[in-house]
Amino acid sequence: MRRKDKEISDESSIKAIIEKANVCRLGMVNGNKPYIVPLCFGYSGNVLFFHGSLKGRKIDLLRKNPNVCFEFDLIAEPLEAESACDWSMKYQSVVGFGKAVFIESLDKKRKALGIIMAQYSDRAFQFPENMLKATAVIKVEIESMVGKSSG
Repeated sequence: MRRKDKEISDESSIKAIIEKANVCRLGMVNGNKPYIVPLCFGYSGNVLFFHGSLKGRKIDLLRKNPNVCFEFDLIAEPLEAESACDWSMKYQSVVGFGKAVFIESLDKKRKALGIIMAQYSDRAFQFPENMLKATAVIKVEIESMVGKSSG
């Protein structure tokens, strides 16, 4: 990271940003072009979980190349100044890299979907078998990540 004074490297601060985030942007490889999608997510330990349809561009790309980049951000507010070049943004963010793996076991899917729902609710949910079979669940094992804070 170019600006070491803005770097967040301790795990507890990075985890706090992820726990407050509502969206994870997942970057994938599409031939020689990037492809990014905003997703609901779950986070546990050193793993991210996502879900979606069994078919689609995201699924096709992850099957071809499991290497991903992910991003979370908490944007608090713009910081105004007299000159346009002096404006800034108060924010916290996390960027990381990992490998995507498809979860096939219904029990593991159920557990992963519970982790995703725990990101957004304190309630416990049931996941019917027919829905588990119709849902792709993706696990991203985090290889590295770093946070950044400004303002």
